[in-house]
Amino acid sequence: MKCPHCHNELNEIPFCYGIEAPHYFYMVPEEKRTELIKDFCVIDEQHFYIRGHIEIPIIDSTEKFIWSVWVSLSEENFLRSNELLDVEGRENEEPYFGWLSTELSIYPETTLSLKTWVHTQKVGAVPLIELEQTNHPLAVEQREGITMERVKEIAHFINHTE
Repeated sequence: MKCPHCHNELNEIPFCYGIEAPHYFYMVPEEKRTELIKDFCVIDEQHFYIRGHIEIPIIDSTEKFIWSVWVSLSEENFLRSNELLDVEGRENEEPYFGWLSTELSIYPETTLSLKTWVHTQKVGAVPLIELEQTNHPLAVEQREGITMERVKEIAHFINHTE
């Protein structure tokens, strides 16, 4: 498949992109970072983050496009999500309020601090992140879906600007 923008050959189009740590993790001197373990991060014992997925439907497809992102939670909700890590039925937990803590630079407006709801999933699955229904382009895409051309455009941007 060829990239529609630069016409370079793409072996496959990824449907998921992720960030290793919350945006703010990189803003703190390394010696002050406290903990980053897989899907959880704590900075200075007062900032709490969890990793989850923003799922975006792909129009005319059964596939979903996924942004693997970080969301800040209150200490109480962070500790609760950790308590439920291996508890069957945890998907029945009420969603947690959080702030998006990943900068997705392909959007014309910052994605940092967008309001979210974190929906706990079954054991073994990362939470689903629901954005507040605003006019932010990412929220619109989550609500309305994207075309396969948009998926290719994202692949082009990520593969050619890193």
